[in-house]
Amino acid sequence: MDIQEEARVKPSILIVDDEAVVRHSLSDWLRDQDYEVVTARNGEEALKKLKKKDFNVAVIDLKMPDIDGIELLKHIRKINPNTDAVIMTAYATVDSAVKAMKEGAQDYVMKPFSPEELDLIIKRILERQSILQENIILKQELKGRFSFANLIGKSHQMQKIYSLIEKIALSNATVLIQGESGTGKELVARAIHYASPRKDKPFVTTSCGALPETILESELFGYERGAFTGAVTRKLGRFELANGGTLFLDEIAEMSLKSQVDLLRVLEEKEIHRLGGTKPIKIDVRIIAATNKNLEEEVKRGNFREDLYYRLQVIPLVLPPLRERKEDIPLLVRHFLGKFKDSEGEEKKISPEAMEALLRYNWPGNVRELENAIEQAVLLGRGNTIQLEHLPEKIYNRTGQGIATPVDGFTFKDKVEAFERQLILEALRKSNGIKGSAAKLLGISQRNLSYYLKKFGLE
Repeated sequence: MDIQEEARVKPSILIVDDEAVVRHSLSDWLRDQDYEVVTARNGEEALKKLKKKDFNVAVIDLKMPDIDGIELLKHIRKINPNTDAVIMTAYATVDSAVKAMKEGAQDYVMKPFSPEELDLIIKRILERQSILQENIILKQELKGRFSFANLIGKSHQMQKIYSLIEKIALSNATVLIQGESGTGKELVARAIHYASPRKDKPFVTTSCGALPETILESELFGYERGAFTGAVTRKLGRFELANGGTLFLDEIAEMSLKSQVDLLRVLEEKEIHRLGGTKPIKIDVRIIAATNKNLEEEVKRGNFREDLYYRLQVIPLVLPPLRERKEDIPLLVRHFLGKFKDSEGEEKKISPEAMEALLRYNWPGNVRELENAIEQAVLLGRGNTIQLEHLPEKIYNRTGQGIATPVDGFTFKDKVEAFERQLILEALRKSNGIKGSAAKLLGISQRNLSYYLKKFGLE
């Protein structure tokens, strides 16, 4: 059986009525419609079942001997506000309908009614719940859906990443993304998700390094009401929110050893336990983990479990730092210039000298640092063109000509290329941008000049 089908959860319905014939007839019919159905003969019994299990919908009789429907509605709102209620009664009055709606009932049906009528109401409620769930997830996401278009780069390294994403996306295998801070690990994780068959399901993120162990546990697995002080309602964890979709675990190397054991159990058993819960909950979630540390080294140091490491790196993916794909810098700069327009909504240009400095810098903070540098230059610079002096000072060193000098740590090849770029820029400046004249000044053919312009992103 397919994992996704095995983990598919049927909508759960609780029927509460003191008449046995109503309970049995409705439960039989709804089970035939592929619902999971539980019945209760009175309010007390319903409360016990509501405390043990989540229900999508509670269908409640208004008139019952112990706790009536309105009173039960009040309890439901405290125990699990995610459960929607439908009131049914043989004594339909305007007052009772208004009162039920005020207490949070989603609909109101009068006995006798057809099972088809109730089924339509339940389907409408489930559709509304699905929309609300999607909205919860969307609030966690950046604007818009993600695709390969959000991964900027034409370098050989990035072409390999695109090819890997296409292959990885089609599987359900766990992925481990490794790379320095700022290389775009979450962006790649989103690209994998939205290129996969899970693209219409949630993409949920959690930073394992940002939360203490106890809070991370409740965030991942959720908790039952009363599980600890302050747990006044039941809360769904990130695994349940991501059901059917993808859970991105950033900074996985920062997880405590206890949390690593919990995660390993989930990967092996495909189920979770909420804090304070007694029953396992089946889940169908693809895990994509990310780290800027060398997990193999962390295993050797005893900071990371070896069995979890091998579970996570079913498909390893290593992102190159920006300094190893500098030909992508001009593309990234144009992208960020379009993203960070000036106060009048105009897109700025960048001077050859400023681009030169960006190409020479080593970018320890990778793409994130470049993005911040462009945003700062757009905000602080005057005019419609970003000049050398508009960039953060650490990115360049000044000379008498205002040209950026090579940054320490470059190889001989890097310094030669930096000198070549500077010569070409000087020739273009002296020839007022006329390529033929610049080529003559340099003593090379115009075809060779075009090659260097393309190579250094100066087209």
